Amino acid sequence: MYTIPQHNNDISKYSFLVTGGAGFIGSHLVDYLMQHKAGKVTVLDNLFNGSEKNIGHHCSDPRFKFIKGDICDAGTCMEAMQEVDYVLHQAAVGSVPRSLEHPVATNTVNLGGFLNVLLAAREAKVKRFVYASSSSVYGDSIVLPKKEASAGRPLSPYAASKRANELYAFAFFKNYGMEIIGLRYFNIFGPRQKTNDAYAAAIPLFIDALLKGNAPVIYGDGEQTRDFTFVSNVVDANIKALFATNSNALGDVFNIAYGQRTSVNELFSAVKEALSSPIVPLYRSERAGDVKDSVADIDKAKEVLGYSPAMNVKEGLKITLEWYRSLTEKKIIS
Repeated sequence: MYTIPQHNNDISKYSFLVTGGAGFIGSHLVDYLMQHKAGKVTVLDNLFNGSEKNIGHHCSDPRFKFIKGDICDAGTCMEAMQEVDYVLHQAAVGSVPRSLEHPVATNTVNLGGFLNVLLAAREAKVKRFVYASSSSVYGDSIVLPKKEASAGRPLSPYAASKRANELYAFAFFKNYGMEIIGLRYFNIFGPRQKTNDAYAAAIPLFIDALLKGNAPVIYGDGEQTRDFTFVSNVVDANIKALFATNSNALGDVFNIAYGQRTSVNELFSAVKEALSSPIVPLYRSERAGDVKDSVADIDKAKEVLGYSPAMNVKEGLKITLEWYRSLTEKKIIS
């Protein structure tokens, strides 16, 4: 599907837990670990956002284990954490609009569930805990590019829950000596991202609409900018964080992005051109909680983690479009 930079770590003697491992990003992490001979990979996922289709190709492998369970259940987290060396925590209720409609559910999973996983990891004495944070924590900060030390005030319950994750993670690092690293994701896209969801992200919605001959909706004037980041870059960042030897990485958070601004209008034009579509979008009022502009400064991740995004937006879109087109041809897009 795509190539991820190789790492020199022998992971055959280690056991990994990927929470949310049947989801979009989590399943790509699982693929990497399995392809690179991980000793054991356990996925904990309640399938709210994820799908067994994303991990089904691993189920016959004795190194792989799937636990259908919820991080909101402390006992399930403890069970999943047995004999685990490394944790990649991806499980969450995503989406700013969803969090505005369902703030309690967002808090229950993203904060309460996060704390359950942290406590289980501490009890299991895992070697390292890497978790997904979000660019949404920059909130009302107008400083560009976004630098880790200058987070603003969160503009949504989702953003608040991710900022709270970072605070809890630092407290566990400081007080319990856990090796914890947070990654602030910026607008991740790629194969397996859901289209049949009221809260789906822009890229899969654009692709799905145009492939079906429909006009997609753009909220606001479309001039808002984002740092769109292909999923292979995120997989690379997670693996780099798992095995980073620089002690300055511990207890800290890092921007994970491509480091380039793209407006929503530019993004739509790129998808439209790639699909040779004549369709024009429908514009609607901007959504509450959305940030106007976002682009990451990734110098810190480069320096401390050795992160270097290999896949640009154009190449990532090409791979993503091919994947969605193949689904359409198989008539399995709903």
